[in-house]
Amino acid sequence: MLLDRLARTVAEGGFQLKVLAETGIVSPMRPDRGARVLGTLIKGGTTPATAARIAAIKHGERPFIVDEAGSLSFSEVDLRTNALARAIARMGIGEGDGIAIMCRNHRGFIEGNLAASKLGATALFLNTMFSGPQLAEVVEREGPKVLIHDAEFTELLKDVPEDVIRIVAWEGGGAEPSGLDLLIASAGDEPLEFPAHAARFIILTSGTTGSPKGAQRSSPDGLGGLAGLLDLIPHRSGETMVIAAPLFHSWGFINSVIALTLGATVVLESRFDPARTMKLVDRHSADVLVAVPVLLQRILGLAPEDTVGIRAGHLRITTLSGSALPGGLATRWMDRYGDSVYSLYGSTEVAFAAVAGPKQLRIDPTTAGFPPRGTSLRLVDEAGGDVADGETGRIFVRNNMTFEGYTGGDDKERIDGFTSTGDVGHFGLDGMLYIDGRDDEMIVSGGENVYPGEVEDLIAGHDDVIEVAVLGIDDEKFGQVLKAWVVPADPGAIDEARIKAFVRQNLASYKTPKEVVFIDELPRNATGKILKRALE
Repeated sequence: MLLDRLARTVAEGGFQLKVLAETGIVSPMRPDRGARVLGTLIKGGTTPATAARIAAIKHGERPFIVDEAGSLSFSEVDLRTNALARAIARMGIGEGDGIAIMCRNHRGFIEGNLAASKLGATALFLNTMFSGPQLAEVVEREGPKVLIHDAEFTELLKDVPEDVIRIVAWEGGGAEPSGLDLLIASAGDEPLEFPAHAARFIILTSGTTGSPKGAQRSSPDGLGGLAGLLDLIPHRSGETMVIAAPLFHSWGFINSVIALTLGATVVLESRFDPARTMKLVDRHSADVLVAVPVLLQRILGLAPEDTVGIRAGHLRITTLSGSALPGGLATRWMDRYGDSVYSLYGSTEVAFAAVAGPKQLRIDPTTAGFPPRGTSLRLVDEAGGDVADGETGRIFVRNNMTFEGYTGGDDKERIDGFTSTGDVGHFGLDGMLYIDGRDDEMIVSGGENVYPGEVEDLIAGHDDVIEVAVLGIDDEKFGQVLKAWVVPADPGAIDEARIKAFVRQNLASYKTPKEVVFIDELPRNATGKILKRALE
């Protein structure tokens, strides 16, 4: 048994080294520089602060952040975040204290997070679409001592406790320095001592089914999780990434850390605009676009005159997560901009569970793909037992990225080290994972179990449909039936009878929606998830 464990350890180490070498994260360098990198990694562990220090050693003056305020190199960001951490420390903030960040996509978010990591503080990422009462509730519950925010959110802070220190990170990208810039200028930029304990992060759940919860996690132990992800999504050192996904969401955040690790240039714009985003992709010859599905829908929905001259000729990777991938969206994007879509299925609690690349999405655009190496999946029934092959079950995930629990003290259901995603799904004959819907959305219609997600995927793949949401509603005859809210490609392009006929032709008749409502758009949160409770 000892020899087996040793063999697995050697094999895993070889796999990680192979992937990290292919991406360019591990590459030849001068012996003195290599010694500094190794020493930093050993002392600091696999944290964002360590990634920033190593990136400054390896990539120096290479551009790291490009936003509306200009460009910052890896060395500049490392020095600026040293100074910011020192300035915040002068306020009495240190290891374990909370630093909340409520910023749009710009340097302020990344620098605030790196300063927190260098202090060993806990970074709390706040949704930029919070209302004032939501913001006050979350801040009071989580108890941060500092709040780094954009100037536009100042009025929303009126109900936040007065003892929470405010730092304005962004005035709009103009020439005037922000409060954060002034703090950076006020302190020395010498490297800080490594904190005794690694920083933690609190990422809020989407709140689509209730008040957002704080999901706490630490930096992973080692690079196994990253290697497993990069084995399926072919990032390369030195690439350019346009990050359109919100940085406060786990998908935007993890990609900013991946960029640091890769020595990649990150191009940011504080407010998403579909035409401007694609012009940024062209202007910077971007290799990667980081988005959530609804952003791709908005880009594909641009009028022809808004896309004149857009080529996206260097785009190798369009990487998506954060919400369900509607059927047909990946295919439409790849037909337009090439086979670049990599869709990651996961959750705030488990990080990532499966990845579908262009090959898998061409086979079936509704698949979630395969789990990365180092991630295991289980599909279980209500009693916690494994379901038979091909049967639908609740999805449980095990990897080294799983969260530590909610800050309120409760937790996701766990079975033998596996954590629930809250979804149900099945494995196809091709071995790939397919998501059937939320485990709390299943209905029983006339004695049959029905999952709305399957019907959503089918209807969303119709040529005359942009997107759809399906929910169960009460029915006197069948107990429950499905109701569909459909956004048509054009007004009058399709009617209720054709939607129902399309479902009957492709699925069992009891899965046909009893009612179909046509609307202009579906209600969504900041990360693009559909707010189904707003439809009920």
